[in-house]
Amino acid sequence: MEMENRTMVSEFILLGIPNTKGHETILFISFLAFYLCTLLGNLLILSAILADSRLHTPMYFFLCNLSVVDLGFASISTPKLLVSLWTKSRTISLGGCMSQVFFYHFLGSTEELLCTVMAFDRYVAICHPLRYLIIMNWRVCAILAAGTWVTSSFHATILTSLAFTLPYCGPNVVDYFFCDIFPVVKLACADTYIIETVSFSNNGLVPMTCFFLILMSYVRIGYSILKMNSAEGQRKAASTCASHLTVVTLFFGPCAVINTQPQLRKVVATALQISADVVTPMLNPVIYTLRNKDVKLALRKLRGGQKTAR
Repeated sequence: MEMENRTMVSEFILLGIPNTKGHETILFISFLAFYLCTLLGNLLILSAILADSRLHTPMYFFLCNLSVVDLGFASISTPKLLVSLWTKSRTISLGGCMSQVFFYHFLGSTEELLCTVMAFDRYVAICHPLRYLIIMNWRVCAILAAGTWVTSSFHATILTSLAFTLPYCGPNVVDYFFCDIFPVVKLACADTYIIETVSFSNNGLVPMTCFFLILMSYVRIGYSILKMNSAEGQRKAASTCASHLTVVTLFFGPCAVINTQPQLRKVVATALQISADVVTPMLNPVIYTLRNKDVKLALRKLRGGQKTAR
């Protein structure tokens, strides 16, 4: 009866980034620049790959999927963070909070699985080059890509449903700069043991499994590269993996530190989280284009520079 008389929460208040009072304008400009660069970079990558038929290969197909994920991932928390910094308004509706939780875990899991699939693609390309197009045919690529999106959607739906079937009757202050499961469920006026256990096991199990599979792929790739007789062949094989390894490090690195070091100071943990959410999606297009002649050529052609490219 007491629960029925209590008012249910219809919105939350995000505390934002700690220790930033007086620096809102600088942070707003910085995050806006990161966000615009992320949108521009990933849209250019998508456009270049779609426009150039020579890039219609499995590797670039998965890179297109990664660009779509990065566009969405950067848009989960950054727009709301920009609004908060500019207007000082930190409220977010219950529906908006649910959306942030869902898309954060949906796109985060999708990127983890995509990185794993891309590692498998590199494994086949280097360890089984003569059978590459047979193994990685378009049907297999479509199934792998669809599998990452569908699996992640189920994962995010379960976590979000468990989190928001709990009653929230106050307080409504989320001690973070966006809605994530652990900061939100702390505010529930009910037992949160099940959702915390499920969320912890899922958030740990999925990244660890993906990282283990990626590691196994690169152990096999490294062994195959060392067996190559040609130094030029070794250089080319290592070069094709360098970009993906860099992206994997940037994505899994902050996540591993945050999840394995709960005693981290809040400021440090928040900085790592912002790096993963805001900076990494901007860097991915740069990483994949700096040393990739095919993508740079496609980008020049896209802006009408065919003569220059020749």
